[in-house]
This record gives sequence, structure tokens and C-alpha cells, in this order.
Amino acid sequence: MVASQETLDALEDVGLNMYERKVYAALISRGVSTAGELSEMTGVPRSRSYDVLESLAEKGFAILKPSKPMQYVAVPPEEALENTKELHKKDLQEKIDRIERFKNSNAVDELQNLYDEGVSLVDPAEMSGAIKGKYNVHKRMGNMIKNADSEIKIMTSANGLKELRENHMDIIKQASELGVKVRIVAPKNESNREHFDELSKFADVRTHREDEHVPNGRFVISDDSSVSFSLTHDEIHPTQDTMFWSNSGHAASETLGPLFEMVWKNGEPHN
Repeated sequence: MVASQETLDALEDVGLNMYERKVYAALISRGVSTAGELSEMTGVPRSRSYDVLESLAEKGFAILKPSKPMQYVAVPPEEALENTKELHKKDLQEKIDRIERFKNSNAVDELQNLYDEGVSLVDPAEMSGAIKGKYNVHKRMGNMIKNADSEIKIMTSANGLKELRENHMDIIKQASELGVKVRIVAPKNESNREHFDELSKFADVRTHREDEHVPNGRFVISDDSSVSFSLTHDEIHPTQDTMFWSNSGHAASETLGPLFEMVWKNGEPHN
């Protein structure tokens, strides 16, 4: 029995390269095999098969069986996945620890000073750019909320309200507890009442009807000094979600700010 291409592709998602996927699939079909036999079965060069099997053993997908010739034993799929999951957890924790050590080092102070000196020479409005990918978009929004001193204004879509609750609820709560005023306005429909209920615990929220002549946009304004707004619609693939961010006080207070205030004024308090 030969593994399907769909299964081989799925193995890529858990960290196996092309040769490793082929060799592991062949190995589990035999249970025990030599590097030479697996090379013939898969077309993986014999000179590479030993390295591939060693890598599979390190990742927890194979076990070395001392014999002549050397043999390898397949680790059952569920056990192999648990092995590689624990390995990834260990690697991630080691990286996190290194980052924390770096954060507490003098090097960070030096880099911060260099950044501050560089930024002081730049017009704040020039600190802008496009951010691509939903993960990066939400990270930027989260940082804007986290770094606000006085007020956050958020206008979003029905789906954006759901994502706001799922990704930024804790940060909004922290901001509110620090005295930052958070205002959110979004369209009202039958499916998002729960999101309004939860967000209203830490923010002032207002609703508007989706069929009203209200711009269907998503943007965040922080302290009337920085702004980010979406360049794509809700249905876009997460990897293509794009946001424009700028430290332009003009855009924040004189362009999108009045738009937010207009929608806010005409909105209905959530209850």
C-alpha cells in the first residue's frame, strides 16, 4: 500500500521535508527496513537515505535497530506526531528563553537608543507602511491598543467585531483598566450580539444597521496620532489581508477621526 499524495502533503505541515515524507511513508508500510531497501522503494538517493533516516529518528518518526546491515523501525503515526509535537514545544521554549535573555540585556538598550535617535530625525507622518497577513495585521492593532495613552477609536465590520473580541479582548481590558477610553462602533446583526455584550464590559460600544448608508470600513485610531485601516474586504484570504498603518496625526485626527465621530454620533448605544 502506497501513501496518497494528500497524506504526503499533510506530513509537510508537521515538519517533514520531501525525502523524509517519502521515506517515512515507505518505512511504515514495511515496519522494519534498511536504508538501501527504502532508497529503492522511494527513489531517494542511497547517499541521502542515511541522513534522512537519521533526521527521522531525531524527530521521533523512526528508531535505529542495531544490526548488520543497519535497520530502522517505524514509529506508529500517532506516537510519532506526539514525539514531534514535544520536540517543537522544547525548541519553541528554548527560543523564547533566548529572546527573554536578550530583552534583559544591554544590547536592547543600545538598539532602542539607536532607534530613538533615528526616529527623532524623521517626520512622524513618514513612519508608515503596508502590513500584510492577518496575523501581522492583528499584531499591529494589538500594539496600537497596548501603547495608547488616552483613547482608542475602532470602527469595524461585523466580522471584524468578532475578530476584535477573539484577538484583542484582553488588551482592551488592560487598556480600560489603565484609564484609556476605548470606543467601538460596528454594524448590528443577529449573529454578533454576544461580541457586543463582551466588548461592552470594557469599552463604549455603539451599533449601526448594516443596510444604512455607512462606510463599511475597518480602522483603528490611537490617541489621534496614529492610524491603521484595512485595504481589503472581510472575505479575503488571511494571507492577503492588508492594512495600511501611519503615524500621521493629520490622517488620524482630521481624516478618519471625523468619519468615526460621524458614525459614532449616528449610532445607537448597545444594550
